[in-house]
Amino acid sequence: MDGLITFSAFFILFLNAICVYRLVKGPTVFDRAIGVSLISNNAVIMIVIIGFIFDREDMFFDIALAYALLNFILAITLGKYFERRGKQS
Repeated sequence: MDGLITFSAFFILFLNAICVYRLVKGPTVFDRAIGVSLISNNAVIMIVIIGFIFDREDMFFDIALAYALLNFILAITLGKYFERRGKQS
């Protein structure tokens, strides 16, 4: 089971590297916003995996849930910002 958790952690780190590439090289602002959102989602998963590694799932799950809520608020805020910005032009 430890090998599976370690493999999952490294796979998610690999996915984060791909998201960082999209964040840096994204041709539009929307691509960059999606890259930030994906990195945040992967961070939530990593927090839960760290909870399994340290055998403290309850504490790390609460932290991951709070971080996921912040990520959701960020996505809503960016959506509202781009919606208002589009109506002004």
